[in-house]
Amino acid sequence: MQPGKFITFEGGEGAGKSTQIKRLAASLESAGIPVTETREPGGSLGAETIRGLLLDPDKDWDAPTETLLHFAARADHYTTLIAPTLKQGGWVLSDRFADSTRAYQGYGLGLDMAAIEMLYDLALGDFRPDLTLILNIPVETGMERIRSRAGNPDRYEQMDIEFHNRLRDGFLQIARKEPDRCAVIDAAADIDTVTARIRDYVSARLGVKLTA
Repeated sequence: MQPGKFITFEGGEGAGKSTQIKRLAASLESAGIPVTETREPGGSLGAETIRGLLLDPDKDWDAPTETLLHFAARADHYTTLIAPTLKQGGWVLSDRFADSTRAYQGYGLGLDMAAIEMLYDLALGDFRPDLTLILNIPVETGMERIRSRAGNPDRYEQMDIEFHNRLRDGFLQIARKEPDRCAVIDAAADIDTVTARIRDYVSARLGVKLTA
């Protein structure tokens, strides 16, 4: 059996990842491709438990502790859900993966990138996403979207504008370093335009024919 494909969605707060994941999943399913949607931190029982700790607005983790928690969650997520699904031929769409750790803890909080890559190798070895879609949006636009949502913001959403600017720059640097894996999508466009661009990238890069 041919293994499935792993597509990750990355970007700053308010970029619209959740909406676009659902739309891409529907397109893939219409093409007869089995799809599992997941998220990070989270995606497995153990990882969801750690997610609650990471997003708690009352917690103030330092960058090393936070990064260790992320990779503990990621290792469980990969072993429990991602790897078995891909082995069975299913495609996996993940709302965030390791690039978020590089961007948030590395570029955003200043943790040494070499330490992050060492933890990646320990947790995941040579496993890499087949395609990473980086939804790029001006920080001010993303934060306006966050403020319009119901509910209380999590600890990342509460961070200052300088942090979110570093975050955006970090994702763009990641894309420049790995252009064969990453595609940058203008997420400030209207929802249907973003969806169409994502379908085009997936069709071109992963060899599938997707329609609306």
